[in-house]
Amino acid sequence: MTDPSSSTPDRPLPTSAEEALEIARTKYSPIWPDGTPAPLKVLEFDIGYLVYPKLPPHPRTTSTGERRRPRNPGGTCVVVSKDTGEVSSVSLRPPSDAIALYRKFYRPDTL
Repeated sequence: MTDPSSSTPDRPLPTSAEEALEIARTKYSPIWPDGTPAPLKVLEFDIGYLVYPKLPPHPRTTSTGERRRPRNPGGTCVVVSKDTGEVSSVSLRPPSDAIALYRKFYRPDTL
């Protein structure tokens, strides 16, 4: 029987970007509309690892030569906490904005 007051976490703690990616993949596996898995990128910051999909390049022009506006990809990305291993979802935004959202909603003590 395990001691409920034990400070040993039930989940693995990431010590590298590779480990964070492995942990994130247990709960986060985005796919493109065509059904293919999205390649994932990892960005380490002081209290966690941001895991997000690498967006495909968008065509710069249409067949008529007009410039296209980039689409809003929507969706989510995740943060794997360095100190608990917890995987938390945040809106898919530029990395600095996604990290700020994580701090605001999950770790306000780090603002």
